[in-house]
Formats: sequence, structure tokens, C-alpha cells
Amino acid sequence: MLSKRLAAVDKRRCAACGVCENTCPIGAVKVHRGCYAVVQAERCVGCGKCAKLCPAGCIEVKEREGA
Repeated sequence: MLSKRLAAVDKRRCAACGVCENTCPIGAVKVHRGCYAVVQAERCVGCGKCAKLCPAGCIEVKEREGA
């Protein structure tokens, strides 16, 4: 069952530093081709650890659509 919350990345502000990727306890966040982070929605549990530690402040945890 999917959580009601989901992390979302603002790709325009992402510095692709990898902090979120290294922080995610379940590996739901990956840096795509060294350009920006991508959240795998089917794996994300909405814990917010990535958003809390993102130095660029480009990750936000939101309610999942349809949740």
C-alpha cells in the first residue's frame, strides 16, 4: 500500500548533489544523469528525510494525488 505522502523535486533548482539519494532509507530517490534528482513514486514512503536535508531546498513532501 502506498503512503499518503510523496516527495517531489523541483528539477530547476536541484543541484544534483546526491544528498537526497544518500539520505533516502529505502532508495526511492536517484540522481538522474548527474542533472537532477528523481523520486520513484512507487517506492517513496513520504518520510521527508530527503526534503529536510536537501541543501538546495528543492524537495517538498506533498499529499499524493488521489490519496
